[in-house]
Amino acid sequence: MAFELKSVVPWGRSLEEYIKIFKLTDSDLNSSIISFGDGPASFNSEMTKFDKKVVSLDPIYQFTKAQLKQRIDETKETVIKQTRANQENFVWKNIKNVDELEQIRMSAMANFIDDFEIGKEQQRYIYHQLPTPTKYEALEFDLGLSSHFLILYSQLGLDFHIQSISEMLRICKEIRIFPILNLNAVKSEILEDIINHFNSDFIVTLESSDYEFQKNGNETLVIKQKKIN
Repeated sequence: MAFELKSVVPWGRSLEEYIKIFKLTDSDLNSSIISFGDGPASFNSEMTKFDKKVVSLDPIYQFTKAQLKQRIDETKETVIKQTRANQENFVWKNIKNVDELEQIRMSAMANFIDDFEIGKEQQRYIYHQLPTPTKYEALEFDLGLSSHFLILYSQLGLDFHIQSISEMLRICKEIRIFPILNLNAVKSEILEDIINHFNSDFIVTLESSDYEFQKNGNETLVIKQKKIN
């Protein structure tokens, strides 16, 4: 099935949020990072300004800058309206209120839009749709990230997640996935099966995050290679 932009609700997060979400240390930030399902986040553009190495993968990168900007403009009011109507489902700690949320998201997505074309030329934004295998070599990256995609969209099915995480682990020495909730803001029904699947061959842990926006959404799934030659 063709991936259609009209099915996408772009919602980008910032470098500051990624640092809190994944507890990224200075050592992490200086490593080689690949981020899956990055969408219109400003993580890549901000990291690039600091001369850090990040590759972002997402199916929306097949579209043009103008198409992505139009889709952001089309959907932002709907998202903000829904958030205002469901404020009790969120923790207003890292982000103080809906107005600040809108400012943070729109600023992040503006940074992404400004960086998108040159980032594509520099092979920092790569069109890719999980669980399709990537073009990268085994363990080419130190760290793989997935923010608000894997596990969250549990309706994609366990097989989709197993295949996607397996590809991440093929090319990464360590991966971190946040949050471990589903779209109903409860612990994802596929989480236990994912942990059980990878537990024997990898080091699998649930670790606290410095970020919580969805209520009880403050844990990250971390999977590491047991031995790296």
